[in-house]
Formats: sequence, C-alpha cells, structure tokens
Amino acid sequence: MGTPIRIVIADDHVLFRQALMSLLLLQPDLAVIGEAPTADELRSVLTANPCEILLLDLQMDRWTMNDIPDLARMTRVIVLTASESAQNGVRALRLGARAIVQKRFAVETLMTAIRTVVGGMVWMPPEVQTHFAQEGAVASQLTVREAEIVCSVASGMRNAEVARRLSITESTVKTHLNNIFQKLGLRDRLELTHYAIRTGLAQIIDADR
Repeated sequence: MGTPIRIVIADDHVLFRQALMSLLLLQPDLAVIGEAPTADELRSVLTANPCEILLLDLQMDRWTMNDIPDLARMTRVIVLTASESAQNGVRALRLGARAIVQKRFAVETLMTAIRTVVGGMVWMPPEVQTHFAQEGAVASQLTVREAEIVCSVASGMRNAEVARRLSITESTVKTHLNNIFQKLGLRDRLELTHYAIRTGLAQIIDADR
C-alpha cells in the first residue's frame, strides 16, 4: 500500500472533529495529521503539518470563505458546510476550493471527494454542478446539457454515471462528449477535466457578475 493521504481538519466543533477523525482513520489510505480549532490557527497548522487535503468548515469562529485563496496555495481545499446554498459552493470553487461536501452527506461521500480531489479532479454536489452548468454554458458557448456533462466528467463520473444522473442514454453522453471536444478543441476526458479545473466553468464567469 502506498503512502496515506495526509489530511488536516479545520472545524471549531471538537465533537465533530473527533468523530470525523475517527471515521477517516478507519480507512487505510487516509491519515489525519492535524487539527485547527480556529480560523486564525489554520496557516500555522498547515505549515507545521504539510498535507494533501484540508477539510475546511466555512463557519468556524469566523467566516472562512475569504481565506480559501491563500489556503489553496498551501494544499487542496475541500469545503465542509452545513449550508444548502449553491451560491456559497460556487463562490468557494471560484476562490480555489477543489470540492464542496455538505455535512448532511454520508462519510462515504466525503471519502469519495477526497480521493477524487487527490486524483486531480474536482467534486461538487449536483445542485452546484447545475449552477455551474447554467452559467458556464452562457460563457463558453456550450449548451446547458453540454456544460452539465463537463461538470459531471470533471467530478470523476464515468459515462454510465453521467447518463443515470441526467436521465439520458450512455450513447447520448458519448455524442455530447464528441461535440464538446470539437467545440473546445480538446482530445480526451483528461484534457476536458483540466479545462474544467482551469476555468472551473466558473472562473470564465466574472466574479462580480
């Protein structure tokens, strides 16, 4: 087995941190190496504990949304939030987060997000994907359905999973992907994922829009 994925948890609720740590440590490929109970301790904790993933609660002793750009330069940021707001998720991704996981989701979803992000992709819940798709379609001249597929592929979904999510056939997904590759001048899914990460289907939208 390879080196475990090193994780730092930033959350001001000690019971939540301890419970999450216990669940993550059950996974042989994950290792929680640090905790940050306050927003102001984050940078020093990350400096002392270099890691692949920071699990960041947006609502700590203060709102941490605006800390994301600096934190994203130190590690990959996965936002944990109790909020159902797609707008908050979109903004966090625009600022540099690599995944949004709502706290109501099962821990298996969080572990999927962690492994997806370490694999070089982004992860987001369906409502955030839809928000990106609607805005991204306008900005990139993709159709809304094509933008939904780009978001899904960047989130690590295979064609069959995209088809199930969008209630279309797998052959239709393949047709859309071929059209997307032609429109964007891309060759394969890897280049498409890099495009989605680079532009976010969000960074192509003016942040003030």
